[in-house]
Amino acid sequence: MTSQLLLPPNPFTRPVSAKVFLTGDDLTLIRKSNQATRVSNGFSLRAKAALRSNHSSSVEIPNQWYNLIADLSVKPPPPLHPKTLEPIKPEDLSHLFPNELIKQEATLERFIDIPEEVLEIYKLWRPTPLIRAKRLEKLLQTPARIYFKYEGSSPAGSHKPNTAVPQAYYNAKEGVKNVVTETGAGQWGSSLAFASSLFGLDCEVWQVANSYHQKPYRRLMMQTWGAKVHPSPSDLTEAGRKILESDPSSPGSLGIAISEAVEVAARNEDTKYCLGSVLNHVLLHQTVIGEECIKQMEDFGETPDVIIGCTGGGSNFAGLSFPFIREKLKGNISPVIRAVEPSACPSLTKGVYAYDFGDTAGLTPLMKMHTLGHDFIPDPIHAGGLRYHGMAPLISHVYEQGFMEAISIPQIECFQGAIQFARTEGIIPAPEPTHAIAATIREALRCKETGEAKVILMAMCGHGHFDLSSYDKYLKGELVDLSFSEDKIRESLSKVPHVV
Repeated sequence: MTSQLLLPPNPFTRPVSAKVFLTGDDLTLIRKSNQATRVSNGFSLRAKAALRSNHSSSVEIPNQWYNLIADLSVKPPPPLHPKTLEPIKPEDLSHLFPNELIKQEATLERFIDIPEEVLEIYKLWRPTPLIRAKRLEKLLQTPARIYFKYEGSSPAGSHKPNTAVPQAYYNAKEGVKNVVTETGAGQWGSSLAFASSLFGLDCEVWQVANSYHQKPYRRLMMQTWGAKVHPSPSDLTEAGRKILESDPSSPGSLGIAISEAVEVAARNEDTKYCLGSVLNHVLLHQTVIGEECIKQMEDFGETPDVIIGCTGGGSNFAGLSFPFIREKLKGNISPVIRAVEPSACPSLTKGVYAYDFGDTAGLTPLMKMHTLGHDFIPDPIHAGGLRYHGMAPLISHVYEQGFMEAISIPQIECFQGAIQFARTEGIIPAPEPTHAIAATIREALRCKETGEAKVILMAMCGHGHFDLSSYDKYLKGELVDLSFSEDKIRESLSKVPHVV
């Protein structure tokens, strides 16, 4: 059985090739360290020869982020000040974000240069590999060709450092001493803790209570990188105390954790807030994923027919899909672009497109997005990073413009797909990208029925090494499908602000 992967160059050694063909027991995924390319004891002479041949040009780290807004003929609605309902001004955000990130949030420039200091840190793990999932294809007996862009090789094990590093950099450059944030599953919190440690920033994280207790090793990871971590809701903020008074056993939500972090940033002049998804500048930073992937697909001689990614706030999905949407707008390609969300928190497929707060307490600007209502608290599914009441405004706008589609999938089907993926491709996925895996398997099986040899590109945004308790529940038969309550959503949507 032959596996095919795109091998990223080691930034500290002479660049090597792009395409490598491995067989039998050969290594299926080669990762680089910051000293030299590492290979396993089972790495065959044939694979080494393929590396030496240098028969295909290396893919380099992009030196610019891509801003999709520049290429949209209909621009997204602006965020509004919650009191005046007028478009937000830069000074309205200055207590939360450094100036450069505020500029990036509103820019209409097509490309933004990536600072050299950020690029040097990106080299610790970027470019990330694009891998053809031939063993999964064989298991499914599908004519489809499945590729996945794997972001789990970063220090934090996910795509989140792609924005954590520049956010920490811009804050440190402007003299900020402390940063605060929220996190769900802990991927974002650990990424910001990692980035903060590199730039000498103190970092404080409010982690959704359900995930705080489900995933203790994520908390320990954050603490190892020097962060303070609190379960949310907490008694440290007014927003947290208010939730605990009404529900002492609240599982928390990303909306609540955002409220706590924003409250702390707003009352401390030496502190800024960092967000791991949703906002334009976050999605901008993640486009390094798609920019790399376009070149990697070209090296494979492939054009994707279907692009699939999971969505919670939307940064991973945007990071892969936005550069491909640019090419779609140019008429160069015409893929179906599909977002996949959990059935228990279906903001795109069941929410309304309206102005709403980004947090539970109503401390943020009003943003036009697909929302389930800012005080909607999703059931405690294991994909903690997808438990957010709203979708990124820019993704919501792209969805409304018809450039993408969305589906929702329950968690048992997702874990079934994750087991198939792990037992064929060797990578244990985080619970979040299991949604993309499940949707990819659905598409591949449709190809089996129709005989279509579609090219499917999937976002694999992180590994699940710290999520094994979720797999334990699934393997023991204790995992259950959680769904949303229509009454619960109606009640939550009734509190969405009315903006004319």
